[in-house]
Amino acid sequence: MKHFAALLTLLVATCAGSAQAQTRTLSDKGEMLDRVAAVVNEGVVLASELDEQMAAVMQRLKQAGQELPPQSVLRTQVLERLILQEIQMQRATRAGIRVNDEQLNQALADVAARNNLPLNQLPAVLAQQGVEYAGYRENVRREMTLQVLRQRDVIQRINVAPRELEQFLERQKNRPSELNEYDISHILIAVPQDPTPQQLEEAAKRAQDVSDRARRGEDFAKLAVAYSNSQTALEGGKLGWRKGPEIPTVLADLVVQLKPGESSAPLRTPSGYHIVRLNEVRGNDQQVVVQQTHARHILLKPTEIQDDATIEQRLRTVRERILKGEDFAGLAKTLSEDPGSGSEGGDLGWTSPGTFVPEFDKVMDALAEKEISVPFRTQFGWHIVQVLGRRQFDSTDELRRQRAFMQLRESKSDEETELWLRRLRDEAYVDIKS
Repeated sequence: MKHFAALLTLLVATCAGSAQAQTRTLSDKGEMLDRVAAVVNEGVVLASELDEQMAAVMQRLKQAGQELPPQSVLRTQVLERLILQEIQMQRATRAGIRVNDEQLNQALADVAARNNLPLNQLPAVLAQQGVEYAGYRENVRREMTLQVLRQRDVIQRINVAPRELEQFLERQKNRPSELNEYDISHILIAVPQDPTPQQLEEAAKRAQDVSDRARRGEDFAKLAVAYSNSQTALEGGKLGWRKGPEIPTVLADLVVQLKPGESSAPLRTPSGYHIVRLNEVRGNDQQVVVQQTHARHILLKPTEIQDDATIEQRLRTVRERILKGEDFAGLAKTLSEDPGSGSEGGDLGWTSPGTFVPEFDKVMDALAEKEISVPFRTQFGWHIVQVLGRRQFDSTDELRRQRAFMQLRESKSDEETELWLRRLRDEAYVDIKS
């Protein structure tokens, strides 16, 4: 029923000031086609969307062998997730964030490749599972859009100071948890941005009750579905396998005190009360030798004046100039719009696999030494890249620092994302119709 969204938005906008706001869409014959489950700012969540998500979540919980919570509780959780998604999509639209078909097709090709399928067979395989390909594409596009939004609004704003990184590395020397991975689940009992004493007291009591029930042996996943305000609630609170340092900072001290199968007491943070369960622990080897690549590139970005075709042709001309003898570094300093490498003549230094986005890595890995690629596009713009050399490198220490940085940022991002979502939710106009 997605094609009725624009009409429903218009109806809601027209009737927003009325106590008898229109919440149904009618056909020309007066038959009800869909209705609004919630008004969210200038948009809506449709009842059909809510029903579809309810069915999907119930099927997933049954397949996982989890006992279903009451329908009213599950419906509230699913509707809240859809409301948050709608709020984020509206914000992404205002920010001009858009995942184009080329980026979407690349992501779908990656999904197919991970399942050992050519992309053209993906629709048929999905159909066998009862999944409509067009709807699946749009779901993937939406998830990619939300990832870009969160990267922009949350991840890029998280700062890891050099001293903080050094202190973290020093602590890890005496923590065997760096060599372990932990399978953990999590429940968040959220509090508003500026909670009243009564709201804090109610949240604390609810958290203690949930914690007591979990520690008495009640199913943690069922409790998460019913009570958690975290984005992982409908997955039974599962955070999955995390290396010790990747565990969110606020949960790390709790996890190391637990044995597999145990649940923690509530821990208060600015976003609310956290309860964590340690499901399983396993060891992991950190020693890695990788092939590193030394490369340089020139980046040009499309604008309203210069579209993709124009930028691609400009880079083809630049490439021809380099092939005829002009200096790559000099042109990069003059032309490249990459703020990180442009002033360095486009030099990206020695990098390990996975440093860049997949599209960039794929082109770079296919080049011979000294070869210059034809222009290609990533989410950042149009590039040409030249490989200067390759080497086998024992990257244990370097990877430890890189991982420490990523782990610190990841551990902060969970908490920051929850606070960001809570802020967006608090600032939004939401009118739940059913």
